[in-house]
Amino acid sequence: MDSPGLAAANRGHIAAAPLKAADSVPLQPSLSGLEGSACVSLAPTHGHPDRTVYIDAGHGGLDPGVVGTTASGRTVLEKDAALAVALRLAGLLRFDGYRVVMARTQDTTVLKLSAADSIYGAITASAEHRDLAARAACANAAGADVLVSIHFDGYSDPAVGGTETFYDAARPFAAANRLLATDLQAALVARLGAADRGVWTDDQLAAPTLTGSGQSYNHLIELGPLSQGWVDNPSQMPGALVEPLFVTNPAEAQIASDPSGQLKIAEALEAGVLKFMTAPA
Repeated sequence: MDSPGLAAANRGHIAAAPLKAADSVPLQPSLSGLEGSACVSLAPTHGHPDRTVYIDAGHGGLDPGVVGTTASGRTVLEKDAALAVALRLAGLLRFDGYRVVMARTQDTTVLKLSAADSIYGAITASAEHRDLAARAACANAAGADVLVSIHFDGYSDPAVGGTETFYDAARPFAAANRLLATDLQAALVARLGAADRGVWTDDQLAAPTLTGSGQSYNHLIELGPLSQGWVDNPSQMPGALVEPLFVTNPAEAQIASDPSGQLKIAEALEAGVLKFMTAPA
């Protein structure tokens, strides 16, 4: 039997190891118009492949998300930190015995963009909307039991920092959404020691919307309910969106961009997911 120290070392190695082509099984047959490295299924390293966690690393490709800097002046992009954490979380959960489906495994959008989907090198609002819808469609195609979307926060005042998590309360499984969000938030705050900014419903998210239609919808596209013409294929499983740290806060940007910090965030998310997945029905 492995010693606890050896088991911990194995977990850390698995969480940091790059994905191999043999690990990834694209779910492309049931979806179309996606990047080849998007919406891929990763089998557990052991255990039960009948339980699936869907991990969405926010933004990607032409969409950098929030841009911040460390105290040393190094630029930190939300999309990069989110993907690094997502890959580490995938490794941990596969080691725990769960099948993982990832929205993206490389620095791309999930949706394969056309020339019309960018203006002067920036993704259009229409493409971003369709990309988010594709992420929800991927979660559904995966038959996921839970959805975790990983983002990082930003604010004009670099002194602002902390952890917050969002869920949607307008779904039949709203209670499960809240429980997942609460488990993830508690684990992140305990592991990171950052300010606890709380658990919020997605209609309380103080962020600009893509369009007027998005403002009327007033929910996160990946987590929210059906809205004909805007969200036609809503996610069908408990989900939450986490914002572990602010990359516009130099100290927190350092943690978010450092491999050891990314592993710490992934371990916290793992703890929250496991608590939720193993809770009595």
